Amino acid sequence: MVGFKFMGKAHSHAYRDLPFFFDTDVEPVLQMLVGRDQNTVRLAAEKLGWLSYETDWRRLLERDDINVIDIDTPNGSHAEIAIAAAKAGKHVLCEKPLAMNALQAKEMWKAAEQAGVVHMICHNYRFAPAVQWAEKLIQEGVLGDIYHFRAQYLQDWIMDPEFPLVWRMRKEVTGSGTLGDLMAHSINLTRFFGREIREVSGLLETFIKTRPVGEMSGGLDAAASSGAVADVDVDDAAAALARFENGAVGVFEATRFAKGNRNGNRIEINGSKGSIRWAMDQMNTLELYLENDPLGIQGFRSITCTEGVHPYAGAYWPAGHPIGYEHAFINLMHEFMRGISGNGGNPSPSFEDGYPNQVVLEAIEQSVTAGAKVAITY
Repeated sequence: MVGFKFMGKAHSHAYRDLPFFFDTDVEPVLQMLVGRDQNTVRLAAEKLGWLSYETDWRRLLERDDINVIDIDTPNGSHAEIAIAAAKAGKHVLCEKPLAMNALQAKEMWKAAEQAGVVHMICHNYRFAPAVQWAEKLIQEGVLGDIYHFRAQYLQDWIMDPEFPLVWRMRKEVTGSGTLGDLMAHSINLTRFFGREIREVSGLLETFIKTRPVGEMSGGLDAAASSGAVADVDVDDAAAALARFENGAVGVFEATRFAKGNRNGNRIEINGSKGSIRWAMDQMNTLELYLENDPLGIQGFRSITCTEGVHPYAGAYWPAGHPIGYEHAFINLMHEFMRGISGNGGNPSPSFEDGYPNQVVLEAIEQSVTAGAKVAITY
């Protein structure tokens, strides 16, 4: 695994807990952890349960006892590592967004396909049982014809003007701000529900133009400043209007400037027969409205998605006992291991899914630059 902070910790936990909840034909062995600083990566490897550590990710490609490369680095290095790993015959799991732009994403996808390795992008929110259940309801036509997708992803962790200019706010490293970091999740969810976006109109805004230079030191709100000041060249907030291939319309909003929202990932879908709502802060609950309910008792019902009938829920606790953020990663790793064992094909979301996601993100940026709607082709 390359990288070991926020996402590296989440992935390490998932690999270690996977055999506890799921029976798989292959089980992960945590062979080597890679980080730039030798002392820091050594301590991380000891804490997270990795057998060895290294400061150069290229060493991973040389080892016959390593079959998978897990990429948890800043976005700017995804393509180089993933393409090299695929060419070396390693299966690849990569954090989102897949790449810096659509061209890179396509190159990653094609390299993985040509090498015949399993490839997957880590959109973990897909793997909450409630989200999986929502997708099942939509595909079965329970909501009828889909008219609206409405998605928000709201955070507030960089609102302090003195919060440092960390890698997530440097275009040369991350590609974009909230657009790629947050809205990528929302776009991925709508595509998971079976609809492709064909036209977008976007808006991007940077509220704080300069910040002290700094580095991440742990979670999202942990950073240290060097004292120097530099310009912010990515968006603090992003919004987009979208038209889908079936004529449905979408409204997307992502920001890191919504005070009080620590991780406000929410989606609503409206159809001709009903609607659903889901929010990450109540991740085990799906709200469902159906028009065929009798008058007098119509309204959104709350479904607690912890029964065995709900995807993945049966692997955990008795009904009514919730699971958390970390379990979405375990569910994702389960699919990844099934793909590697040959039991599930190449699991989704794959690099093939990551490419059109990147096309949409790029089209939103193009729309902002042009001041006009942009038609999308994949």
